[in-house]
Amino acid sequence: MKAESKLWQRVKKYTPNITWTRVESWASFGFPDLVGYTEKTGFFTVELKVTKSNKVALSPHQIGFHIKHPTNTFILIETHAPRSLILCPGSMVRELATHGLRACALAPLSPAELEPQLLAPLSPDA
Repeated sequence: MKAESKLWQRVKKYTPNITWTRVESWASFGFPDLVGYTEKTGFFTVELKVTKSNKVALSPHQIGFHIKHPTNTFILIETHAPRSLILCPGSMVRELATHGLRACALAPLSPAELEPQLLAPLSPDA
């Protein structure tokens, strides 16, 4: 199983309150891997990335998508070193493409912290 497929399985397991649709990459170049939905927050997208280094491989199409759609979009990166998750808002795509993980000055997340972190910035109560 490919690394991003394994990450997808972890996302599903640890986000039981989110309805997910996985989008095939050939359907539209640059469109994120996942569309999430909850009644409270509505729709949002997540691009899945796995890296063994500081660099995060983003295609020009993926960068373009996040530039055009900077809100309610995320890039979820699994690092191999401590095998942790880093959740970056889509609005940081340029910095992420240029500077890699150093652009995301966000603390690594455990899988159990993923769902609250995904939904917090989208919550109408926030």
